[in-house]
Amino acid sequence: MDFTAATERFVAAHFPGATTVIVGGSTARGERTASSDIDLLLIGEELFTGDQTSAASTHAFEDEVFEVFAYTAAGFAEWAQRGVDQHRPVIVHMLVEGCVVREGAELDELREHWADVLEAGPELTEVEAVFRRYVITDVLDDLRDAADPLERHVLASVLFERTAELMLLAEGQWLGTGKWLPRRLRVLETDRVEALSAPLLAGDYGTLANRVQAELDRAGGRMQDGFVR
Repeated sequence: MDFTAATERFVAAHFPGATTVIVGGSTARGERTASSDIDLLLIGEELFTGDQTSAASTHAFEDEVFEVFAYTAAGFAEWAQRGVDQHRPVIVHMLVEGCVVREGAELDELREHWADVLEAGPELTEVEAVFRRYVITDVLDDLRDAADPLERHVLASVLFERTAELMLLAEGQWLGTGKWLPRRLRVLETDRVEALSAPLLAGDYGTLANRVQAELDRAGGRMQDGFVR
């Protein structure tokens, strides 16, 4: 599919006020699958009426599904900063790394600013680091004590996610949800990632617990006594 032409037709039909149009996700990377949609970032001052500055919506168009993230300049700045604060700057990655279909006057300045933010990486404060260690300690103890197979499976999945996030943030790397979490993890040392992921895949929860404890020790150790919410 010529996604550029299809995107231009979609934008002309539904969002004619967009001055910057960027395709992100698997389409931009050339990694589409049969179920892939087209992630679309739109920026423009004439996108909305009234005081609205942002919208996220899904549209079927010409046998494709478009996932649209639309913003005024102010709306983009607000939501981009929220993503950065949460360590998951999805629309910032779209802006900086996506395929430009329509280039507005605002694009160069936006890309320059937010590229610097991405390059700097997330800031893990001491308060957040302590909180994350506390959560991991709590779930780790629950996993070691659990006897019910379903409980153990759920706890192991939660523990893997929380530990992976702490590993990434401690190394100055952005987070991801769903399929993006293991993809983000691959920027770390292969042996270290394998040590955490292999027991999860094998259902070896005892070994997983030991690997989590090792990562917890690396981050400063267990956190329970003296923790204040």
